[in-house]
Amino acid sequence: MARRQIIPLLNQLTSSTRLPLTRSVTYMPRPGDGAPRAVTLIPGDGVGPLVTNAVEQVMEAMHAPVFFEKYDVHGDLSRVPQEVIESIKKNKVCLKGGLRTPVGGGVSSLNVQLRKELDLYASLVNCFNLPGLPTRHENVDIVVIRENTEGEYSGLEHEVVPGVVESLKFCSERIAKYAFEYAYLNNRKTVTAVHKANIMKLADGLFLESCREIATKYPSIKYNEVIVDNCCMQLVSKPEQFDVMVTPNLYGNLVANTAAGIAGGTGVMPGGNVGADHAVFEQGASAGNVGKDKIVQQKKANPVALLLSSAMMLRHLQFPSFADRLETAVKRVISEGKYRTKDLGGDSSTQEVVDAVIANLN
Repeated sequence: MARRQIIPLLNQLTSSTRLPLTRSVTYMPRPGDGAPRAVTLIPGDGVGPLVTNAVEQVMEAMHAPVFFEKYDVHGDLSRVPQEVIESIKKNKVCLKGGLRTPVGGGVSSLNVQLRKELDLYASLVNCFNLPGLPTRHENVDIVVIRENTEGEYSGLEHEVVPGVVESLKFCSERIAKYAFEYAYLNNRKTVTAVHKANIMKLADGLFLESCREIATKYPSIKYNEVIVDNCCMQLVSKPEQFDVMVTPNLYGNLVANTAAGIAGGTGVMPGGNVGADHAVFEQGASAGNVGKDKIVQQKKANPVALLLSSAMMLRHLQFPSFADRLETAVKRVISEGKYRTKDLGGDSSTQEVVDAVIANLN
């Protein structure tokens, strides 16, 4: 997985000018630079406590400059406790395990509540091949960027009240801008908009209109469009053709999980939900899947996805050297193949994987 950080470009200066090099902002701090950062931690349900504990152990072993404020939250609550919301607003960053979403009964998802409460409008899932992990397809490195806050079927085909379509366009514009800016800053070559504008002509039409408008401002990035039906077929037949994919809410959920399955499984795919002011990092795909009870009892949950998500978090906090160390250690463990959980063809426990990652830190 390529390093995801913004590196400001410096003007080339000749030796004769001898002017000092300056940066208005730097995203390359060295280990130990800066004060330790507080991070809100929600272990969640099912395998959540196992995999979040894995992150805590690795962070402690590498002396990462973060400390956790831990809150006990479960998916059967009617709402996310206000003290948790306040903690995330204060710290700006959260790491969470899965929160179980009850099926039916009128109970809303706490995962969705968090995204709406904090206006985490962009979901980012990176689906890529890990060296040493066999998959059907090679050279897969897809970033799925999904609009995260707008209701998928809320007044899509007519103007329920004045301004509904306008608000959808606002959401479309900012997710399109996020996708192109991400592509530009991370040296990605192509952005593909996934849509169903042939049927959902108003809402998805506005989504495409926004993407096309933003695309004109990034001439170095190739822009494509694909109908979601065809997208799914193309993903399972030739996934390496995709680079950055930007999608409305529902399609993005389907596309991200499909891409994750193709690239190695949901247990190894990192992700995060970001807004203008806050970010929540969690397992990239199937974030509401808290695992089977048997896996919890045997303590054999796969911690890789959340470990890689925590590396994304470290980079977000401007600690890229720590992020690199963590990613490198995880990739070594996967490549060696000695310690893998059942979903990756092994039978290792969560703790065995954690110990192997810690042993590979340098």
